[in-house]
Amino acid sequence: MALPHVVIMGVSGSGKSTVGKLLAQKLGAIFIDADSLHSAANVAKMEAGIPLDDADRKRWLELVGKKFTETGETSVVIACSALKRSYRDIIRRADPTVRFVLLHGARELLAERITKRRGHFMPASMLDSQLQTLEPLQPDESGFTLNIAKTPEELAIEAADRLHVLINPLPV
Repeated sequence: MALPHVVIMGVSGSGKSTVGKLLAQKLGAIFIDADSLHSAANVAKMEAGIPLDDADRKRWLELVGKKFTETGETSVVIACSALKRSYRDIIRRADPTVRFVLLHGARELLAERITKRRGHFMPASMLDSQLQTLEPLQPDESGFTLNIAKTPEELAIEAADRLHVLINPLPV
């Protein structure tokens, strides 16, 4: 079976882009940072510390889903917050086989990472809003959660291992 399309998801500062790039390398997949798909209006809102609403996100999430369909059989890893189930559903409508990997951890660690980051449009003041919005993966969603207390390399290895098990289950 071909390797799956994957969304590395989580709040700002969880390591989506870093882990996503490493995972894509391990899978021989294409990596895309969904932040690059935001409209100028969305970026301006976030830079101003204004949380995006569902209407702001809808077109962006549709673009994320479209990236999976554009690549055909080639595996793609996309770093995308995908905080709510309804957001993940938009992506799944484009590609029902997509797997989600939620990077999650302590608020303090997330805040520390955000404040050390340079050149990103998402201010640290938005973290609490994102944590309040986050809906963990549900049992019927294809994916799993990883703890960001591990290194990005460890997370990428664990994600690759777990994704291989999902697509090639061990015989019982």
